[in-house]
Amino acid sequence: MAILINKSTRVLIQGITGKEGSRAAGEMLKYGTKVVAGVTPGKGGQKILKIPVYDTVHEAIKKHKNINATLITVPGPFVRDAALEAIHAGIPLINILTENVTTQDSAIIVQAARDKNIRIVGPSSVGIMSPGEAKIGSIGSSDMQKIFTRGVVGVISKSGGMSAEISVILSRAGIGQSTVVGIGGDQIIGSDFKDLLELFQKDKRTKAVVIFGEIGGTYEEEAADFIKKSGFTKPVVAVIAGKFSETLDEGSTLGHAGAIVSKGRGSYTSKVNTLRRAGVYVARTLEDIVPALKHGMSKDIARKIFKK
Repeated sequence: MAILINKSTRVLIQGITGKEGSRAAGEMLKYGTKVVAGVTPGKGGQKILKIPVYDTVHEAIKKHKNINATLITVPGPFVRDAALEAIHAGIPLINILTENVTTQDSAIIVQAARDKNIRIVGPSSVGIMSPGEAKIGSIGSSDMQKIFTRGVVGVISKSGGMSAEISVILSRAGIGQSTVVGIGGDQIIGSDFKDLLELFQKDKRTKAVVIFGEIGGTYEEEAADFIKKSGFTKPVVAVIAGKFSETLDEGSTLGHAGAIVSKGRGSYTSKVNTLRRAGVYVARTLEDIVPALKHGMSKDIARKIFKK
């Protein structure tokens, strides 16, 4: 099993005729993902990589009733309208690849999706990968077979690059992944660590989870609260970027839009301490992830999945 996407996923790409959309479409098709349609207003009737293009989401769904996920790659100013169109059409999974979506637009999108019980991943999400099943977005754009391997460890990362880097480290150690999710590092995102941990808890294949977080915001601390209060049963290993920020002035902005240094919750120390109190092993470096997983898993499970 996997979370969010699998071999039954049928994808629409909004903005498919643009540079990012067409590139993602090619990568997804290469991996075997079923990309069944694209949408670009005014470009209806065209084909991109043999994928039919429509003017509206409504037209695409009318022709392809099995669409159950969409990737949004349109420029930032148009993301809100594209997302609301997909939400109103009832597409259950919306992955927003686009960066530089305003906080106000993100808030409107996320609230509209929650009202309709629709899953948003992003904005600024590199994508979702369920090895051996399907891929959405630009996650692992080259050598995907070497980066991602089918297995039992879930990965959730604010950083797109670290989604692949952590997967490489796991794969080299003989540890496959169930699903890898780039959630994006904006201040407001549709699915955070807590949301996905809840899904991984229910997934029978997933035996442990690795999360990559960073300073700023409280998503990591909210995840720790969830783990502690919900009785999350699977080992969690976390890596938190930004330790050096402890020496910077309050209010400094680093990297992602959500990475704002402030006192109290949201700081490196607060995240690390809160996660540790919840029973999460916080790795100092990426190289510490594999030993931490071996230590955290039961001997029976570890024996089955560690090949090296």
